[in-house]
Amino acid sequence: MDFELRRAREKLDKEQRERKERAKLKLERERKAKEEAKKQRDAIEAAQRSRRLDAIEAQLKAEQQMEESLLSGRGIVFYKILEAVPFQGSGDKIKLPPSCFTELSNQGAFDKGPMYFQLSLVHQEGSSNTTDDEKENSRTTHSGVLEFTADEGSVAIPPHVWSNLFPVDTPMVPLVEVRYVRLPKGTYAKLQPDGIGFSDLPNHKAILETSLRQHATLSQDDVLTVKYGEFTYSLRVLELKPSSSISVLETDIEVDIVNPGVESERTDQYVLKQLVFGTTESGSVEEGNYMFYKFSIDDDTWEKIVSDDVKIEVKIDAETNGGDTDLYVSRHPLIFPNRHQHEWSSHDVGSKTLILTSKDRNLGTGTYSLAVYGFKGTTKYQVSVHVQENSKRKAGQQVMHSSSMEVDTVECRNCKHFIPSRSIALHEAYCSRHNVVCPHAGCSIVLRMEEAKNHVHCNKCGQAFQSGEMEKHMKVFHEPLRCPCGVVLEKEDMVQHQASDCPMRLITCRFCGDMVQAGSSAMDVRDRLRGLSEHESICGSRTAPCDSCGRSVMLKDMDMHQVAVHPKN
Repeated sequence: MDFELRRAREKLDKEQRERKERAKLKLERERKAKEEAKKQRDAIEAAQRSRRLDAIEAQLKAEQQMEESLLSGRGIVFYKILEAVPFQGSGDKIKLPPSCFTELSNQGAFDKGPMYFQLSLVHQEGSSNTTDDEKENSRTTHSGVLEFTADEGSVAIPPHVWSNLFPVDTPMVPLVEVRYVRLPKGTYAKLQPDGIGFSDLPNHKAILETSLRQHATLSQDDVLTVKYGEFTYSLRVLELKPSSSISVLETDIEVDIVNPGVESERTDQYVLKQLVFGTTESGSVEEGNYMFYKFSIDDDTWEKIVSDDVKIEVKIDAETNGGDTDLYVSRHPLIFPNRHQHEWSSHDVGSKTLILTSKDRNLGTGTYSLAVYGFKGTTKYQVSVHVQENSKRKAGQQVMHSSSMEVDTVECRNCKHFIPSRSIALHEAYCSRHNVVCPHAGCSIVLRMEEAKNHVHCNKCGQAFQSGEMEKHMKVFHEPLRCPCGVVLEKEDMVQHQASDCPMRLITCRFCGDMVQAGSSAMDVRDRLRGLSEHESICGSRTAPCDSCGRSVMLKDMDMHQVAVHPKN
């Protein structure tokens, strides 16, 4: 009996312990469930709080952007993200979609004068590794607007703006933020050429002014590209006033052009090295390349040249071990003479000399450029310019020489020279054995027997040369050359073409004073009769106030206006 009671009590105690354990586990599970639920509630509340903060921040940012847009646009809000597409154009004017025209027109933007836009690259996720790289590889620039004909969702960007907006690499999908802004008129700009050589251009500030006519804005740190004929120069904008971005439309800007630093000097830049009379400069030139020099003729030297006391000698002493050069000289404003454009040239094999005298109608006071062209191989040379005195014979010597010709003479049947009759027999015997007359029509030069073997004439032009010079003569003078305008001519005709007919030739505009491409014939018949080129016809259409009456008159009509309205003046 006691045994059964004991067993029943043990069983009861065991069941009570088990119930306590189950109750304890249940409480533990409930506690953990409550903690997990609390954590979830905290996480949800934190996410909701973060979303609320993000929404508030986004709203504040939108309000700030709206305020900035209102401030920068002076009451006009225009903000678009568009895909950038390139188009070939000059200047900094972009093309926007027609919808932008409607939006800007509805806000009255066209009534506020010229429109300017701030362009910034929109960074996309995964487009760059770090934020620093993004900042380094992108910039903000400004532009005007050319027209509203771009495709919807895109903005057409000219090369100048494209190179400043994407200075390193173009993204796969280049998204650009376009924002309407108002810019102050510029008063000052400091520019630095990206290499040496730009300051050698005559009146380079006028050239810069002509280039800026195609621009509406300038931004600090932009790179401005200036074209002069077939050469291109890059200038970096260092400083602007009154702000870091300015308008250049209808305003006078003071421009400072500072010298490039040593670190920015480039060997591939076209540079004019100074030549001093009587000194020698050494150098080397590779085939197909040019080396340029310059020298000046002052008033005193020119007076001596006019009086035939002196002459200018341009000389090149070149090594002939497999290489050869050509020499070209031009007078400014033609800065860089070449095979197509020059005033004097020499194509002798090896060393060569050009003599400039008062008989050259293109010679005068001023600055001259000299080009050493690598015709073949790599050639080392020495170039110099000298003022040489003319060797004049005395008048008595000339009279004595002319009187000696009046002695009884007979014409040699071989060399056709007049020889005194007393020695004609001896002369003809010697002359027939050692000399020969060139049989080519119009030549008749007397040559030694050994010289006659190397004396040849060109089949096309008839000029006489040594046989070793014929290959170069054919290549230089008779090999067809292609002008940048597409015309194919030989050298002599090409020089004439590029001096008077080529639409891409450089001329000095009579209205802006700049060296520009002439272009084709003027569209207006009256302008063609006045001899105006295409550029001068367009440039002369600008108006300026008459000094006498103050009326706005086109520059090309100013002379006729003065004659017709102010004949007394």
